[in-house]
Amino acid sequence: MSEQMIERSPDPYNAEPEPGALIEQFLTPQALFYVRSHGPVPDLPADHRIEVSGIDVESRSFSVEELKSAFPTRMVTAVLQCAGNRRTDLQQVSKTSGDPWDVGAIGNAEWTGVHLADVLDAVGAPGASDLFVAFTGADEVDVEGKEAPFGVSIGMAKARAPDVLLAWAMNGEPLAPEHGAPLRMVVPGYAGVRSAKWLTRIEVRDAPSDAPIQAHDYKLFPADVTSETVDWSQGLTINAMPLNAAICSPGSGESLPAGGVRIEGYAIAYDRGISRVEVSVNGGRDWRQATFADDPEARWGWRRWSLDATLAKGRQHLVVRAFDEAGQGQPERPDTMWNFAGYLCTAWHHVHVLVE
Repeated sequence: MSEQMIERSPDPYNAEPEPGALIEQFLTPQALFYVRSHGPVPDLPADHRIEVSGIDVESRSFSVEELKSAFPTRMVTAVLQCAGNRRTDLQQVSKTSGDPWDVGAIGNAEWTGVHLADVLDAVGAPGASDLFVAFTGADEVDVEGKEAPFGVSIGMAKARAPDVLLAWAMNGEPLAPEHGAPLRMVVPGYAGVRSAKWLTRIEVRDAPSDAPIQAHDYKLFPADVTSETVDWSQGLTINAMPLNAAICSPGSGESLPAGGVRIEGYAIAYDRGISRVEVSVNGGRDWRQATFADDPEARWGWRRWSLDATLAKGRQHLVVRAFDEAGQGQPERPDTMWNFAGYLCTAWHHVHVLVE
């Protein structure tokens, strides 16, 4: 494990990078990309085969090499983000379940693979919008005491979107074992859980996956629902991810010399795009517009931003908020969006520093 990674759980292994290291580059190196595991990391051979089957489908199987030779190679730059990113902010309101992710359960990478739509066409899969495409991974997971292979699904319309990939490489390098080698899904704009790793099977279905991860996890509930009262059939399945922004440098609790400081972080709105980022150095009373980094335009990528400010001695309170291209902003306070599972914290991000 890199010294710049913060372990959130040893078994299964879950880790995120130090916030400052996260935004040093536009493309997040594999060694600094957050790791979200629901079970032990499988060890699959390079010639491992992926089965494709389901409704009105000609059942076939493919190795990675066969996918490379049968279909055009595609690349997409896309953020993957855990639905529990920034859970620590919600845990300051009240206890939640799940790993205590700070701002680093997110990463931006260039993925290489083939379009899922090309594979679906090759096996004659129908395109009806009321169908679903399910993905099964080789990892065994435990949800509410039920152990089963990892399984999730997305709607057919999203599955056929041009940027959804079966990917074998990340930033031009073969996938590392912890990132899904030899083949994983990449579903841009959706919660990271939908981008199944260690892919073993793709199935066209007339209903969402009935695997525990899909049926009994990664759903959003109102604040009055608890883990004891939850009815999983009533939750909002977390697919498309919302607007978010975070300060990565300086870090919360950091001590700084008085004077000039560069405040840096990321913002993400996915397909809608970020219009502006604003930063306050006095707890949200006054705001200044941040400057975007000179990064390539990427429909599904993040926007890195910075603001040069002068801080006086004492305890200082930094805040960031972002707006998307529709002018929509983030909620001000995390208590307005608390939920027992700690999902989708998109409130203004606050960092407290000591200036000496």
